[in-house]
Order: sequence, then structure tokens, then C-alpha cells
Amino acid sequence: MREDHPLETLATLKSRFPRPGRVVFIGVRPARRAPVEVPDRVEVTEAGLVGDRYAGRDGKRAVTLIQYEHLRVIESLTGCEALDPALLRRNLAVAGLNLLALRGQRFRIGSALFEATGACAPCSRMEELFGAGGYNALRGHGGITARVIEPGIIELGDSVVVEPPTV
Repeated sequence: MREDHPLETLATLKSRFPRPGRVVFIGVRPARRAPVEVPDRVEVTEAGLVGDRYAGRDGKRAVTLIQYEHLRVIESLTGCEALDPALLRRNLAVAGLNLLALRGQRFRIGSALFEATGACAPCSRMEELFGAGGYNALRGHGGITARVIEPGIIELGDSVVVEPPTV
């Protein structure tokens, strides 16, 4: 170990990110099996995204996020070309930030504040979309779920910034 670099705790390492992420997709699911609406801007309430069918059902799953970079992996695993994030039915696609590293952390998107609550597992509908094995192709790449801590507005291009840990 370098002498000018003190031993850091795991908590310190987990709290640092090389750069903020960026919202590259917003999706609102108005009804079961209905086409996903893709606005440039969305209001976030305590219950979730305004107009999303899951808003208010379970606070831990108020919003779903997927890692934009994982779309290329899913394309590779399914043989799909140019995967539209709307097919995966997540609320937000975020680029430039490892979403799995947000576990248990708070982060701000636009003027809204969230807390990551867990992994967002794929559903059996992925078999319909991608054929046999579609479910397994998305395992580990389905993104995360989050609860709303402070309502606000999210727009395409907004930064995703991890909040400093509270002491």
C-alpha cells in the first residue's frame, strides 16, 4: 500500500462514485400490457411516477431503474438488435453510474430524492418478448427498485447524484 494513501473503510469506498449518472430514458406504464409512454419529463410524488400504474402500490418499488449500459448485454444475450428500453418496462434508464452500487443509498435525480431498495428481477413476460431463455438473459441485468424520499420533477438528461451518507 502507498504511504500517502491511508487504509480506507469499505463504507468510504462504497460511498464514492467516479461521476454522476444521467437519465437517458423515462417510461410510464399507464396500464397492464399497455404501451409504455415515453415523456421527456415526469412528476414524482411520494407514491411514484405520476401516470404509472404501479404508483402507490409498494413504497419499496415506487420507481424502477435499469442500467443503460446493460441494454447492450441484454442484446447480446437475446440476439435482439437495438433494444428499446421501453420493452423492459422500467421507469428510468440511467447511464454512467453503477446502479447496483446504490444498494441502501440515497440518490437525487432532478429535484426528487430516492433510496435504493433492492434488485428489480425480470418477469415471465421476458419469455414472450425474447423467446425461450429471455427471463434468464435479464437476470442480474434487470436494474433496481427505489422508494421516493422527496417528490420532485425528473427530466431527460438530469444527473443522478449519490447523496453523502448521513452520520
